[in-house]
Amino acid sequence: MSDKHESMNGIIKLYDLRREPVMREAREWFDGFYADSFDDVIELFKTPDERYFRMALTYWDMAAAFVNHGAIDEQLFTEINGEHLAVYSKVEPFIEDLRGMLKSPALLANLEKLVVRTPNSAEMMTGFRERAKERQTQKKTAVSA
Repeated sequence: MSDKHESMNGIIKLYDLRREPVMREAREWFDGFYADSFDDVIELFKTPDERYFRMALTYWDMAAAFVNHGAIDEQLFTEINGEHLAVYSKVEPFIEDLRGMLKSPALLANLEKLVVRTPNSAEMMTGFRERAKERQTQKKTAVSA
């Protein structure tokens, strides 16, 4: 079996995990998540939704670890995935504060390493954050209407 074939199988297994019902809920929740400040993240940890926050982050950190350690081909992974960038974009502004709060200096280190190596990741993450903020504003507007 070729390395590319093994990578393909690894990616398919990651996709299978994404379809698990609770993981799907976590991903849907995270898609709608947006924090204006680290205080918003702190408040999140006081709610039941923090389980979705942790689940989505640790899933993508695990997937990134597979890539970083060569179990999944990086080029193949980044060509067919973007969700890991969208997820990291939402915590990147607060990552050091989050690591400090959780006393976990290596929190999301695998995801961060992969994102940093991805060409144009800073620009893509800016776009993801802008769209997430727009969705959050639309959601707040719809609730108040």
